[in-house]
Amino acid sequence: MNSQILDQLKRDKILDLLKTGKRIDGRTLDEQRPLVIETGVIPKANGSARVKLGNTEIITGVKIQPDKPFPDLGDKGILICTAEILPLADPNAEPGPPNEEVIELARVVDRGIRETEMIDLHQLVLIEDKSVIGMFIDSSVIDSGGNLFDACSYASVAGILSCTVPKWEIKDDAPVLVEGVTSKPPIKTLPVSVTMARIGDYIIVDPTKDEESCMDARITITTNSDGNICAVQKGGSDGFTAEQLLQCSETALAVGRKIRKQFEQLM
Repeated sequence: MNSQILDQLKRDKILDLLKTGKRIDGRTLDEQRPLVIETGVIPKANGSARVKLGNTEIITGVKIQPDKPFPDLGDKGILICTAEILPLADPNAEPGPPNEEVIELARVVDRGIRETEMIDLHQLVLIEDKSVIGMFIDSSVIDSGGNLFDACSYASVAGILSCTVPKWEIKDDAPVLVEGVTSKPPIKTLPVSVTMARIGDYIIVDPTKDEESCMDARITITTNSDGNICAVQKGGSDGFTAEQLLQCSETALAVGRKIRKQFEQLM
């Protein structure tokens, strides 16, 4: 039996369950998998977190150091998110330069944190136009069980919340580390991304790998603490109707409020 036939049989089974309001793992359509967040998992990092979203697992480390500002953003610190899928996480993952899916993953996580303005980057400036503080957030997928967008985003946010920011003083126009002095990052809001997939006429939250393999479209919506939608990423071969987009927005806000409570416990 070839893979196309198997994929169609899988889709038919998933659709039959969705018609009854259930999914292959017993969840309702708008129910996320259990989320476990652990911080401080990388002792030498400035901040770190391990996130388990169902059987999807991510480890994120945050490195903070002085850097030169971007040419057109001399009054702001630097924020860069990267991602990688380790070969042990997925049999299809290969070492080497990131592919398009990994690049998209990193950009969606980065955009969600940046567009919500989670961090006040203006407070990460040492000498305007000359020296700023850079936050480099690196996520590694340890187990790829579906919905890497949300899992990586949650791990990145948790890693930032766990950060200690070193202090630098400027001497002779150069940053010098002040030993033993740290502070918390300048947090303004708590971004929460919620990814949904459309399979047929049904919208499901937090798709598993099997559900992703037969979805028609995907959307990731990131909201801030005020309940504003700040970032949206659409994927998949098909689209959403206006009514479905409204449903996705309402679901993202409702699920986001629940996840945000877990983040608040880390502050």
